[in-house]
Amino acid sequence: MAGDIDRAGVAKAYGLWAPIYDIVFGKVFDPGRQATIIEADRIGGRILDVGIGTGLSLIDYSRNTRICGVDISEPKLRKAHQRVQALNLTNVEALAVMDAKNLAFADSYFDAVVAQYVITAVPDPEATLDEFVRVLKPGGELILVNHIGAESGPRRLFELAFAPLARRLGWRPEFPWGRLVDWEGSHGGVTLTERRPMAPMGHFSLIRYRKS
Repeated sequence: MAGDIDRAGVAKAYGLWAPIYDIVFGKVFDPGRQATIIEADRIGGRILDVGIGTGLSLIDYSRNTRICGVDISEPKLRKAHQRVQALNLTNVEALAVMDAKNLAFADSYFDAVVAQYVITAVPDPEATLDEFVRVLKPGGELILVNHIGAESGPRRLFELAFAPLARRLGWRPEFPWGRLVDWEGSHGGVTLTERRPMAPMGHFSLIRYRKS
């Protein structure tokens, strides 16, 4: 539920992960990351990448795509800034510490919002998704990639058993697809255009919504 992950706890956990994040998670998350970037570059214009972390994604965007990146972890963003400077990524317009639920951007500002592995790691997923849609232009796309919990079977049992520890690390392994279905229905201003299984073994999904 909304209060089961603590914002300060997430920021602390991600700060601890920062020095080794690229090594531990780079390859695991790469298929989903690349898929979201392909979709974002197809749209072009100005893109908001929420949860930009250490900036792994930045080098793969087209240089014609303008990027604003935000993250709750200041230690991760320091590494992202270093990456931008070292590689002269002139298409990166801004990198800022920011809460995904309270974005300091005007309404209808971005052509697309990308959130890679973010929704299961925020205290209030539905309100965070609402905020993503707020800053999207009409006709713009919300592009997510995330772990979606199994509906049944051994993986479901494992995710439920692992959930208490996972929350201490800052994420929900059992996050159900039904929460996104319910959010789309209650929001009323977005339409699901794609749900695509991603590696490894379909445990992750690429999910795209279009703003009305």
